[in-house]
Amino acid sequence: MRLAVSLDYASGPLPQIDAVVALEDAGVDHVWVPEAYGFDAVTALGALAARTRRVTLGPGVLPVHTRTPALIAQTAAGLDALSGGRAVLGLGTSGPGVIEGFHGVPFARPRERMREVVTTCRAVWRREAPRGGLRPILAPPRARIPIVLATMRPAAVALTAEVAEGWYPLMCLPERIGDVWGDALARGRAGRDAALGELQTWVSMHVGLGEHADAARAAARAHLALYLGGMGPRGGNFYTEVMGRLGWPDAAERIQRLYLDGRRDEAAAAVPADMLDAFTVAGDASVVGERLRRLAQAGVTTLVLRGPAATDPGHVARLRELAPA
Repeated sequence: MRLAVSLDYASGPLPQIDAVVALEDAGVDHVWVPEAYGFDAVTALGALAARTRRVTLGPGVLPVHTRTPALIAQTAAGLDALSGGRAVLGLGTSGPGVIEGFHGVPFARPRERMREVVTTCRAVWRREAPRGGLRPILAPPRARIPIVLATMRPAAVALTAEVAEGWYPLMCLPERIGDVWGDALARGRAGRDAALGELQTWVSMHVGLGEHADAARAAARAHLALYLGGMGPRGGNFYTEVMGRLGWPDAAERIQRLYLDGRRDEAAAAVPADMLDAFTVAGDASVVGERLRRLAQAGVTTLVLRGPAATDPGHVARLRELAPA
């Protein structure tokens, strides 16, 4: 199991870049840099390429509507060149709040846009002219940079299983992947190019070992309330929809209602214990080690650390020992 961390998009990049150097020494394998409506991801990735030597690096994730497909291809190729072939391209659709409310562009045909971006990137990296236009003059270290798609709705998950190297469902209970997304994954795999290899699954969890377990649970509670309550309007929140499909429809609706009514502390308190347990890896070494083994058995190939473990090199070093080889 690979271990990854994701920078905090609400904090300044410089201290986090300094921290990544120590996390790399401790055993982190990958670093995501998110992009929402704060700093851009690409600038920080360039700095990380210069400061690190081993970890793979990527935006986690670039919204596909905010740049042209050719520019996204150029950006990934530039990161791959600067890092010596360590780039991973994370892509997602984001949502109307960010795409229309911040960037001022239409949130149109998101699944078709994602396919267009993937197709264009792979053509540009092979130095083929996209849409019959100019032939690229770039020469990235690799003609195929791994693409990871952050998707949760069934049609988009099917697209991911068809065209991407990796799948990053931000709100995912690995033990229920087959129940919730099994049909979509099967549809996508039916059209998958064998050259892509097996689809890799990236899952995000709040992790806290030993004395940090309570802090991990508290961070997870706030995170769940934010995403279920604040990442979209009533009837238009991907995360609330998925949480309902994972088995908590009533709790998800209650959390969203409280959050949108401005009662954010109550929304966090309304996260039920079993939901909190499902999205955390927290406890002593034996509990954490067993949970990591079960996640690996459920198909998780990369665990994205959140909470206390995401910033503490000592935590990461211990998790590296506990994680399945």
